[in-house]
Amino acid sequence: MHITDIMRANSPTFSFEFFPPKTPEAAETLYQTIRDLESYVPHFVSVTYGAGGSTRDLTHDLVERIQRTTKLDPIPHLTCVCHNEEEIQAILLRYAKSAIGNILALGGDRPAGIAYDKSRESFQHAIDLVKFIRRFNESGAHPERRGFGIGVAGFPEGHPATPNRLVEMDNFKAKVDAGADYVVTQFFFDNRDFLDFRERCALSQIHVPIIAGIMPITSITGCKRMAELAGGTRFPATLLRALQHCQNNPEMVRRVGIQYALEQCHDLLDNDVAGIHFYTLNRSDATRIIFDSLGIPRHPNTPISTV
Repeated sequence: MHITDIMRANSPTFSFEFFPPKTPEAAETLYQTIRDLESYVPHFVSVTYGAGGSTRDLTHDLVERIQRTTKLDPIPHLTCVCHNEEEIQAILLRYAKSAIGNILALGGDRPAGIAYDKSRESFQHAIDLVKFIRRFNESGAHPERRGFGIGVAGFPEGHPATPNRLVEMDNFKAKVDAGADYVVTQFFFDNRDFLDFRERCALSQIHVPIIAGIMPITSITGCKRMAELAGGTRFPATLLRALQHCQNNPEMVRRVGIQYALEQCHDLLDNDVAGIHFYTLNRSDATRIIFDSLGIPRHPNTPISTV
């Protein structure tokens, strides 16, 4: 089912993001997270790539395993970096055969530690990938008549590669107009950035659903690492002050981070957000606490699959 169909029936949506494990221990943590969060019946879950597609096969395997063994609806990331058209075509055919309904089309992170020449890539920007998936949909190769639902990334604080915010919105509108059905934003810590981004999208005649990305801070080091991967993230002074007061107490840092994310969610819901997407870092505890505190209905009799 396309995400937009789900949104029409369920608004707002709630969803989680996982990344493929790199070790057996990480795999156990992830599968326990999936079991924990499945009972919350999220509307979908997304599965990331490593930088440069380094965990590509793990992503494919995890997506298909979630689809096959759980009640969750997985949305795989697909990136431009380190892919040619033949590889993307093969991946789309594999996902279509597995009845995956949606794709998140992204530019992708540059690979670290290896020579990389972006000019040699088949897909220079996410818009090129969106167009390719749209052509795949039109070919009729997907069992669903409309093909894949296509999601793209949004950047409430601005795209790191485009400092000119007016040019950025022109590029973003072109990407959406190329065939995107919905937007999932990068995480942010000031809701005013998201609300301003949403308003600028409306002014640019971008009318697809915009899902807000939320990442509960659970450690200082993890926070800095994810902000770096995101290309820089703005931390409001109120959040920094609260974290500084307890920076030597990991449990208090976790509590502050969860409380701050909870307040973000309440405010977003008050402002009629289309959906909230939680960056779980493959752990369920913070997300479960927020869900329970928000009072989001869950289905207590839903069986938890064995993954």
